[in-house]
Amino acid sequence: QVRPVESGGGLVQAGDSLRLSCTASGRAFSSYRMGWFRQSPGNEREFVAAISWSGDTTFYADAVKGRFTISRDNAKSTVNLQMNSLKPEDTAVYFCAVAIRTSGDAWRGNYWGPGTQVTVSS
Repeated sequence: QVRPVESGGGLVQAGDSLRLSCTASGRAFSSYRMGWFRQSPGNEREFVAAISWSGDTTFYADAVKGRFTISRDNAKSTVNLQMNSLKPEDTAVYFCAVAIRTSGDAWRGNYWGPGTQVTVSS
């Protein structure tokens, strides 16, 4: 079991950068593919990015490709999300979770953290 806790959210302006961190307890952390998801008011939770257990392979939603970078440090049980060129439409609560690829570009999460709010003003 993995128990993630997110941090690093805040209020920024469009074009700014922000770095989210996720620290996960549980000895199985390094064996899981981890990911970031987000949810804005009135919308379903959506996939943002994922990283393989080794960190060698990354996956991104089209909306963030080229702007966001996911990374991990298994020795510290952390997963980070570097977000650059932020847009107002990136405003959401961001969640860290075990990432499971269901089919094609479809993802779901398991073992959710409480989330961290990111607000991007125009």
